[in-house]
Amino acid sequence: MAADDRITKQFASYGNESFKSPFPLQHQLHFIVLTHMEDAPVHSIMTATIPKGSTVLVTGVTGFIASHVADQLLQAGYNVRGTTRSKDKAEWMFQLFGSKYGENRFDVYEVPDMIADTAFDESVKGVAGIAHLASILSFSNNPDEVIPPTVKGTLNILKSASKDPSVKSVVYTSSSTAVLLPEANKEMTVSKDTWNEKAIEMAYQPDPNGYVVYGASKTMAEKAFWEAIEQTKPPFQTSAVLPNTNFGPILDGSEGTSTGSFPIKIWRGDTSMMSFIGPQYFVDVRDTARLHVAALIDPDCNGQRIFAFAEPFNWADVIDIFKKINPDGDFPAPPENEGRDLSKIPNEDAVALLQKHFGQGWVGLEESLRENVKGIDGLKVQ
Repeated sequence: MAADDRITKQFASYGNESFKSPFPLQHQLHFIVLTHMEDAPVHSIMTATIPKGSTVLVTGVTGFIASHVADQLLQAGYNVRGTTRSKDKAEWMFQLFGSKYGENRFDVYEVPDMIADTAFDESVKGVAGIAHLASILSFSNNPDEVIPPTVKGTLNILKSASKDPSVKSVVYTSSSTAVLLPEANKEMTVSKDTWNEKAIEMAYQPDPNGYVVYGASKTMAEKAFWEAIEQTKPPFQTSAVLPNTNFGPILDGSEGTSTGSFPIKIWRGDTSMMSFIGPQYFVDVRDTARLHVAALIDPDCNGQRIFAFAEPFNWADVIDIFKKINPDGDFPAPPENEGRDLSKIPNEDAVALLQKHFGQGWVGLEESLRENVKGIDGLKVQ
């Protein structure tokens, strides 16, 4: 069976109703129709989409980026309701956020299966905003295991949001891979209309790379997000944040399982990630989280794709910074002739949002890496 037919059949099983595919003919899919505090750092705006003191749902809240989104929302004066597959995974968050922001500002709902039709119905009740970060991060190279549930989960959050009149703003966490797969030394110009069709094509070739499959899943999910919005015209504000590789502090004090773990591994001599993560842009995870807050509250973000791309980096940059941080450290050599990411990204709106709402621009690579490795047992950072 062809890849297109497999996907179409799988999505058809999710419901009886469908809307027009947002994808080219060769990748048409059929989806479910969506029915319908005082010390906070956020600068005030004349009319915020959601007022301070209201509750925001953060799906996949225990993740590297999502935990920072929750943290920044709490700092900004909002209450946070998270979702996770198991509430036990969030125990550390109750302790951390309770000590920082007081009790009863943070809660968690269990959503064991985000592709269930009513997966998010209970968790969205009464919330003013939603940041949808939950995704499939297995990096499996089987597109049928990654793409359908990623798209279905995204449509489910919109479907649930449309049922509750309290929802005023929904932000989808997309990815840099929804617009491009980085290629060293190749000049590319990305616009707000750019989509990573190449990843979709490659994902259904024999023995695809898991990173490519992930990129295809984010491309197809974000396309489905915007197509659903265009067709259903929900009453709430919608936007998407597209982050590139995130570095920065890991809130749970672990060594992480996401991109935040890469600097720690390199510090300890593990270069495994260098073989599949080439030169590209980086962004500090706190800036990614701040952009989610801005996207939720700023009416000017409605309908926008916000590019969380701070600056290009390669592994030589990372190792040079580590040598500066710890001149006595024994660090691995970077890949030879790894090159640079020369792509041009429309990130001006993102930095303007950071300045407007937080009074600052991007966190730089050196500061981000210092915070990434600081405090981890056995790591000495000057």
